[in-house]
Formats: sequence, structure tokens, C-alpha cells
Amino acid sequence: MVENKSVLTPQFFNGISVVWVDLDDTIWDFRANSRVALRGLYDDYSLSDAFTTPEEWITCYERHNHALWDQYNKGLIEKEYLMKERFLRPLLEGKHRAATELGNRFDREYLDRLAECTELIPGAISLLTKLRERGYRIGILSNGFVEVQHRKIRNSGLSSLIDYIVLSDDIGINKPDVRLYRHAEKVAGVSAAECLMIGDNPDTDIAGALNAGWKAILFDRNSGATRSTPFPTVESLSVIAEVI
Repeated sequence: MVENKSVLTPQFFNGISVVWVDLDDTIWDFRANSRVALRGLYDDYSLSDAFTTPEEWITCYERHNHALWDQYNKGLIEKEYLMKERFLRPLLEGKHRAATELGNRFDREYLDRLAECTELIPGAISLLTKLRERGYRIGILSNGFVEVQHRKIRNSGLSSLIDYIVLSDDIGINKPDVRLYRHAEKVAGVSAAECLMIGDNPDTDIAGALNAGWKAILFDRNSGATRSTPFPTVESLSVIAEVI
């Protein structure tokens, strides 16, 4: 029987010196910001010719994008392939007359629009501020693309609260590959025992951290029931802020 460690306590932070935080959908609201950018593309490029409503367009894009990211995180496809296909596929499905042309144009424009969006997860600033007040160093550990992640952090006012930014793009290795976590340790000059990961994806953020010998906290906004897990799970970032 797995010991229930899902209840977060102050003792959980003993020995930790660096708290690594995933960016997208952990502190930066990727889902909300992405939908703003996608709605802008729908309106500005009259995608109603192919999709009856903005919601239909967004749903179609997200389905293809999610599948491609799943392959990318597993190392099955390259970044360039993901960026090329994630708009081409929904546009082809919608039978847009300029699918190939827009598919080639949209990825760059989408990333530019996305970088200007600044919606954060509730409690993100409070958590990062509290961690800094308690003397922890803070790092971003993300599978996101270098072209946009630094801009997201800067434009959202997070830069002053972050000590390190480690992106999979920097070394061509994605979470959950343990080598990315080892790279992060070297960047911060710490051991695995001194690292804690906070992330929203159990298959990348959490699995990778635990395999690397780190502690981990799963941030799951949709977690309704208490579950027996080998790591704490929280529904709100404020829960972590209250404990540290």
C-alpha cells in the first residue's frame, strides 16, 4: 500500500534550497492566454469560412496541438515538425482554402500574440513572493520554446521573482528526461536533494522530478477528491503559499 503523502506540511520543504516551477498552466495561464491568441487569429483572418464559431476553431486546434505535444514530450517528433503541423492540421481539417499558406504563417504570429498575453494563474505572484521571502531560490523549468518563454516571463512581470530559467530548448532534451533535471541542478549549483518541482503535468513535471530524486508537488486545478499519492497534490497555489 502506498503511503498517503498528499497532505502538504512545512516539514516537506526541509532541505530544499531551490524551488523549480513549470511555467505553462502552473503559474502562467497558458490555456486562457492561448485562447485569446487563437480567437485573435480567428477574427483577423476570417476563419469563419472554415469554422462556424471561434470555439470550434479553438477546439480543433487544441486537439491537434495536444496530440503533437504528447509526441514531442516523448521525443517522437522534432520541434520544427510540431510548429509546422499544429496549425496546418486543423486548417486542413476545416478545409480552409488557404490552409497551407496560413499554416506556415500562423505559428510565428500565434507565438508573437501569445507572448503579449499576461494572464497568470491565481496565486502565482503571491506564491513566488512568499518563496523568495522564505529564502528559496526560484527556477523556471519548462518544455516550452525559447522563442516565447522568456517573453512571457518578462511581459507578465515575473522576471524579478525568478533566479534561473531552464528550457528544454536550451539542450534539446524534454521533461521527463532526467538529463534535463540534472542540467537544472548544474545551473543552480545544487544537488537533487535540494530541489523541489511544482508542476501541473504528472507525466512530465512530476514523473521526471521524482525519477531525478527531487521532491515534487502536483498542481491540479481539477483535482476534486483526495488521492493516495507518493507526492502532495494541491488544487490552488495558495495552499503551497500557506504552508511554506
